[in-house]
Amino acid sequence: MKTDLDPRYQAIVRVVEKYCLDHENPVNVDKYAHYFREGYDAYGLTEAELYALRDEILATHKLSPEEYAELGWHLFATGKYEFGSLAVLLIKHHRDELNRDVFNWIQKWLDHGVENWAHADMICSSLLSIFLENGIVELPDFEPWLSSESKWTRRAVPVALLHMRKVSPLDELLEFIEPLMSDRDRVVHQGLGWFLREAWKLEHQLVEDFLKKHKQHCDRLIIQYATEKMNGDKKQKFRRDKPSNNQKQNSQPAKNVKRVPPRNPNAPGQVTPRRKPPKKVNHV
Repeated sequence: MKTDLDPRYQAIVRVVEKYCLDHENPVNVDKYAHYFREGYDAYGLTEAELYALRDEILATHKLSPEEYAELGWHLFATGKYEFGSLAVLLIKHHRDELNRDVFNWIQKWLDHGVENWAHADMICSSLLSIFLENGIVELPDFEPWLSSESKWTRRAVPVALLHMRKVSPLDELLEFIEPLMSDRDRVVHQGLGWFLREAWKLEHQLVEDFLKKHKQHCDRLIIQYATEKMNGDKKQKFRRDKPSNNQKQNSQPAKNVKRVPPRNPNAPGQVTPRRKPPKKVNHV
């Protein structure tokens, strides 16, 4: 992966930075900051201002989709919200020219650049959906994403598959996301629950069987999201089962076993052994 900044990219980054500073709006930053648990480093641009900036760059810099994807890597590296959003908009403009090289760059964005759910989901809805619809990538291409160190890359799998749920066998999609049911990150739980909720609308029994299979060990947030549209009685079926009497007995300490507490020499009634006096040493 390239880490140096091409002069062409450097010129674009300077334009973006100046534009964002000229249109900075702290009121908007305060308005939206509470939606982002991971932090929100933004200028507060409106959507219209962001699209105007995109059009300005497209009009003055003629780059290929692959080059815009590489530029996107540098934009995400700044950590600025508008910079990341701009990267997505620039690629989306070239939707008819996307290829595997661009897809690989997008994975790098998620692995090392994306820092919030909004960008992760924007990438899924605006870009990955295009890759899937146009047959540029298929389900197996997302397999390495399941074990990515980035929680945003892992979240992107079920969110991206939302766009396949009506055109692919749902049982295959459920089998594919199954490794994520043991994931420990909240944002992944939310993405899984979202996918399962929408999948349930299509095939009730299939998704319910899947949830019953995992309800004892998966995070409860997945169940909460997945069952959101179910009635109260049906939701009860996906609560964790209470432990049986045998399980309770096995988890309790054995009865009639005398437990000897650790000895405390300072407690009343305890006899502290005398220490032998040190031997006298005759110093010459």
